[in-house]
Amino acid sequence: MTIALLSHIELDAGYPGRFEAAGFCLYFATSPEQRANLDPQIARQIRGVLTIGSIGLSATEMEVLPALEIICAQGVGFEHIDVAAARQRGIHVTNGPGTNNASVADHTLALMLAITRRIPQFDAAVRTGEWKKTRWNTPGMAGKRLGIIGLGNIGALIARRASGGFDMEIGYHNRRQQEDSPYRYFLTTTDLAEWADYLVVATPGGKNTVRLVDAAVLHALGPEGFLINIARGSVVDSAALIASLHNNAIAGAALDVVDGEPQVPPEMFTLDNLVLTPHVAGRSPESVENMLTLVLANLEAHFSGKPVMTPVPE
Repeated sequence: MTIALLSHIELDAGYPGRFEAAGFCLYFATSPEQRANLDPQIARQIRGVLTIGSIGLSATEMEVLPALEIICAQGVGFEHIDVAAARQRGIHVTNGPGTNNASVADHTLALMLAITRRIPQFDAAVRTGEWKKTRWNTPGMAGKRLGIIGLGNIGALIARRASGGFDMEIGYHNRRQQEDSPYRYFLTTTDLAEWADYLVVATPGGKNTVRLVDAAVLHALGPEGFLINIARGSVVDSAALIASLHNNAIAGAALDVVDGEPQVPPEMFTLDNLVLTPHVAGRSPESVENMLTLVLANLEAHFSGKPVMTPVPE
């Protein structure tokens, strides 16, 4: 007898077959409309849900899944999963800490270089025959100051790459200072932004970090500072960022995440000092393999009566 799973995301080639070989039957609801209009007959069979933090699973959505036993978030984020509602029903919630850290850190450095060296603009100019218009002076990254909001596992990897590869000075802001950290601690995000040439957002999403980077932080970052967000779109005040970029109050921004994604504020499309990627920092063949292998391990542990591998912390 196969176990019915509902997936909120498309799975890369080869992975559906691995789930089926492990005894699972996959159903997909990859859009809000599909999730809101699940076939009741299928909904009654679902015993596990595969999701990501930015999609999550609400208490209302859980109510239509009476057989639900486990929710697996692929990456580390689980901010839109109603964990309290799940626990009230005895539903296990797991996530994937560490599975995509290296990929996110690599992408962060790529975004920093892209916005600093105007890589997308140069590429577009060459492709349209405007070679002479590419004779712009662009700054370098070496020796600059990098401020990281959220010095967790990913933040630490970013710091290591930036300090070791680009000789950057590192500062950070967390809710609490890390006693064993070699980097400079700043009590507020505004103080960190005022010090930094680059401000990287690497903090978790959720209600505690909504608009943590606001107009005051952007003003402190200043006209020569760059903002990079690889965390969650909700952490940055989009309206304040658009105004800062439009007025050249900061030098530029590079975003892998946008509040309200996949919808993007149309004002962003006209900004020449902004680089956008579609929430792909955590995606690479290596990270996808890590994430889905861990999801399978959690599912197999649960349905064989063993403790899950990576339960979401209390």
